[in-house]
Amino acid sequence: MTKDGDADCLELYERHYSAHQYKDGRTRKLFVGPGEKVVLRTKAGDACFVWRNFKDDSGQQGVNCAVFRNESPHRSSDLIHQADEIADCLWPDRRHYTYVRAEAIRSTNPGFCFIAAGWRRCGMTKSGLIVLERGMPHNPLN
Repeated sequence: MTKDGDADCLELYERHYSAHQYKDGRTRKLFVGPGEKVVLRTKAGDACFVWRNFKDDSGQQGVNCAVFRNESPHRSSDLIHQADEIADCLWPDRRHYTYVRAEAIRSTNPGFCFIAAGWRRCGMTKSGLIVLERGMPHNPLN
């Protein structure tokens, strides 16, 4: 775990397709946005995963994967699975979701790393983003 503004994660974010560019040319110091947030990174700083717990204007419910970028030798699905486990500890019984802009990804199967980690496609936004989710975790004590 690290903080919003971690230098390695900020560099990864700047290379992510969702990186917001300031029109006035300001230098970014933070990259996650408002709300409750958890920034995860590999020790080497070559992968970053960001959870946000906030009120999403789209109406989606749960904890949002706001950023995921992997330039490490680790399988993306393994990193997503680890991030899911951390989120389950922090926000038990919450759905996990993210958005994928298919045309911004080189893969012919956008979101496949999430699907390999146990997520599923569950719809599209009005602007054409794919919505992926991992439903509530199974609790064997219930």
